[in-house]
Amino acid sequence: MDAVPQDLENAFRMVSVGVSAAREAEAAVAEAAGALGDRASCFVLAFVPECLDHQGVAQALNRHLPQTPVFGCTSGGQITPNGYEDSALLLVGFPREHFRVASTLFHPLKPVSIENTARQAKTLAQRFRSTAHWRRFGLIFADGLSKQEDMLVAALDAGLGDIPVVGGSAGHGLSFDVTYILHGGQFRENAALLLIIETDLAFESIEFDHFLPTERQIVVTEANPEDRVVQEINGTPAAEEYARLIGCAPEDLSPRVFAENPVLVRNLDSWHVRAIQQVGDDGSLAFLSAIENGLILTLARGKAIIETMEAELDLRGRKGERPDFVLGFDCVLRRLEIEQKQLSAEASGVLRRGRVLGFNTYGEQHGGIHMNQTFVGIAFYPPDGEMEL
Repeated sequence: MDAVPQDLENAFRMVSVGVSAAREAEAAVAEAAGALGDRASCFVLAFVPECLDHQGVAQALNRHLPQTPVFGCTSGGQITPNGYEDSALLLVGFPREHFRVASTLFHPLKPVSIENTARQAKTLAQRFRSTAHWRRFGLIFADGLSKQEDMLVAALDAGLGDIPVVGGSAGHGLSFDVTYILHGGQFRENAALLLIIETDLAFESIEFDHFLPTERQIVVTEANPEDRVVQEINGTPAAEEYARLIGCAPEDLSPRVFAENPVLVRNLDSWHVRAIQQVGDDGSLAFLSAIENGLILTLARGKAIIETMEAELDLRGRKGERPDFVLGFDCVLRRLEIEQKQLSAEASGVLRRGRVLGFNTYGEQHGGIHMNQTFVGIAFYPPDGEMEL
């Protein structure tokens, strides 16, 4: 792994960052945890690459950070101080002087009870004693293959009221086979984690994609909503009709094709991507977000992805200061498109300049909605007197 760029060595003053490209769990955790330094952490977030044994990572974290709660998940890729990474363990330490946290685990996650989930979230918030003049936000990490995120985020939004919630669905490279959530020193399948975090730092949430709706609409005419599978669109086998509409042979459909040709749903004045995961053996299409019979989908056209990312991550606080760091959750399908267009170096440069830390997801959550092919996150600004303009 390349060294952290010289101009970013001291960029993250409000958090501690540890990164390791070691391919063995013990060595990776030892290196990344050691880089966090002696600053006392309230908690640590861990984003784990597909190449590392997740249980080995959990055991090593328990040994190297025995007094610090560590939360996180397996990922579809990592966003480190270098930008995009495929095989880097990323640890982010949140210092006690600026952060407090309360957590709850939903396990088993499936099936989600909206009533019970909302009640559990509300209880967690009520029992978490407030600190004067500090503000709160929620983070969600959910099993990215559970097919429960739509109901989960709606329930949490109802339970938490005016506490903003942002999150990402756990991944596992591009395998789409199994994902894991880290809580209480263990990784678990079929789980979701809610963190309520309190801080004295100013912060703002972020959400953007790079798609615009076209005039071409399609209708879901046969679907299995529980499994997020569409058998027919426009009365025709789903994969065949989708391929025809985008000018592609059905046998050539792939995650990279889906990434460049998404479909959108409209929610009031906003458009959100409903990403396609894969083609079934029967010619159906499996989606990464909620789907139902009669749903109207709109084919999208892309804007320039690097220019969009550059503009959206050119953030400034109320006094014109840059963020100290951005905790970001970026869809793995966006990264696939970037790689296919051979723009990885440019994208990593934008992420470095934007001071983004986070991971590539199987789905994103923001504003009570689960979506795909979107970047969501939270930008944190340094206190007065520590600003960088």
